[in-house]
Amino acid sequence: MYQRNALLKLNPLEAGIVTIILLAGISFSIIKLQLVPHIPVILAIFFLLIYGMIKKVRVADLETGMMEGAKSGLGAVLIFFFIGMLISSWMASGTIPTFIYIAFELINGKWFYAIAFVVTSIIGLSIGSSLTTAATIGAAFMGVAAALGLSPEITAGAIVSGAFFGDKMSPLSDTTTLASSSVGVDLFEHIKNMLWTTIPAFIISFIIFLLLSPPETGASFERAAAVKEELLRLNLVHWYSLIPFLLLAVLALKKVSAVVTLGSGTVAGLIVSFFLNGKGEWASLAAILFSGYKAETNVEEVSSLISRGGIESMMFSVSLVLLALSMGGLLFKLGILPALLSGIGNGLEKASLLISSAAASAIGVNFLLGEQYLSIVLTGNTFEPHFKKLGLHRKNLSRVLEDSGTVVNPLVPWGVCGVFLSGVLGVETVDYAIFAVFCLVSPVLTILAGLTGFSITKDGKTAA
Repeated sequence: MYQRNALLKLNPLEAGIVTIILLAGISFSIIKLQLVPHIPVILAIFFLLIYGMIKKVRVADLETGMMEGAKSGLGAVLIFFFIGMLISSWMASGTIPTFIYIAFELINGKWFYAIAFVVTSIIGLSIGSSLTTAATIGAAFMGVAAALGLSPEITAGAIVSGAFFGDKMSPLSDTTTLASSSVGVDLFEHIKNMLWTTIPAFIISFIIFLLLSPPETGASFERAAAVKEELLRLNLVHWYSLIPFLLLAVLALKKVSAVVTLGSGTVAGLIVSFFLNGKGEWASLAAILFSGYKAETNVEEVSSLISRGGIESMMFSVSLVLLALSMGGLLFKLGILPALLSGIGNGLEKASLLISSAAASAIGVNFLLGEQYLSIVLTGNTFEPHFKKLGLHRKNLSRVLEDSGTVVNPLVPWGVCGVFLSGVLGVETVDYAIFAVFCLVSPVLTILAGLTGFSITKDGKTAA
């Protein structure tokens, strides 16, 4: 259906050359020149506009392509705003500070990264949202790591790995539902089939985080104790502060829409915060939904940890997402992405080559468009006929979509997830990406499964 929107019919070679130029320019600007991602993406848009005009495409059509691309991200933008409000209300209600306090009580510094990975995996699996997990429990672990003097990059990598394990395997996850439904596979059959690659990826990640964890961090516990004392002084640690999180978990389990779930969690956070503050502060509590929560403290670690959230804090992410999706709209309109996908899909007569190509496609769309949903839908639509032609069960394809689509987006600096996670965790995407072990290992394992035939299902039986 996307091909019908293309104004040009390009050959895969030309589309590939344009793509290489774009990715090289963006990567060089972000990694080497250390520019904020917005600038390289804007320059890429200018490049595509000039390319379109050289191809004699009307400027009005190019503008339409940009707007169509941006419109596809309005749902994500709305979620960003609601998560921004959720974070600020949960700071004021003590929800996240209470989690931080509990984490300090339970963690002695040993195996810290492995514990962060396992806990975020469990929470992500329970609520089905990687972004919500990272923004709440993940923020708590980042605070603990800062107080203990541990690496923020490795901590963020462990959080992202755990959050996306949960997102990938949860029946409550939108990407899990999308991957199965887009190719017509039963949801739970899809989840069961993912165990073949996901369990090894989980084990590998857990072992690596165990090895990375420092054997002793006792020297930093004085800072941790100071943070705990300050949180108590600020009156932000209470058992009832966890009520907003429990409400969010229940609504997620009942498959209530994300907007309603996040909105309810925000309102619950505000209600709890009313009890923690005097009536004179009630008016200012509503204002934090936009500007974020500001802690009145002289303890630097506490201030940097809990002074966050609000709609305003999401503006960096929102602007980059809209720019990246506008670039994606141009790639569609100019026929670049359809040509690449059609070129990849031709001449695939071996299962190993087909699975590797589907994985490469999902990864490529993530880097081109910065959007995991499109990486799932486009790759699924393109490769489903080829899987059917070779007699491969469609659940093999749905697994590839998750292994190489869902979990790759947080590794893309201009991707929707990469931008969001960088903002809420306070670590640049390029810095934590190398430590997001689960996200790195999953695509490798799905390609290895295709090469070896292990766990590949064909006509109702395993071809291993």
